Amino acid sequence: MSRSERSPLLLAGLLATAGVAHFAVPRSFDATVPRALPGSARAWTYASGVAELALAAGVALPRTRKAAALATAAFFVGVFPANVKMAWDWRHRPTALKAVAVGRLPLQAPLVLWARSVANGTEGRA
Repeated sequence: MSRSERSPLLLAGLLATAGVAHFAVPRSFDATVPRALPGSARAWTYASGVAELALAAGVALPRTRKAAALATAAFFVGVFPANVKMAWDWRHRPTALKAVAVGRLPLQAPLVLWARSVANGTEGRA
């Protein structure tokens, strides 16, 4: 299997893993939900998990891949405020945990670009 054939499946796997994690350990995700959002943090955690699972399925299927990958890019942009909140909330934690929280922030850009490349069918091309 070529790199360009694996890329969408790897992205789908990442989304599916994250989606399952939202249900397996929701408490850790609840803490990242910005307080400004209406409703409970748990509802947002579960909604995010459902969205990630749906996006994973869409990216995995060639027929829906383009639309799902574009939606995935938008999703990665949409969850960025939760990552900012996590970095802020963890500012007083031990250095290693702060590094994880802050290190997640610049990772959003490559995730968005990866999803866009899957949508464009250009993943793995020079």
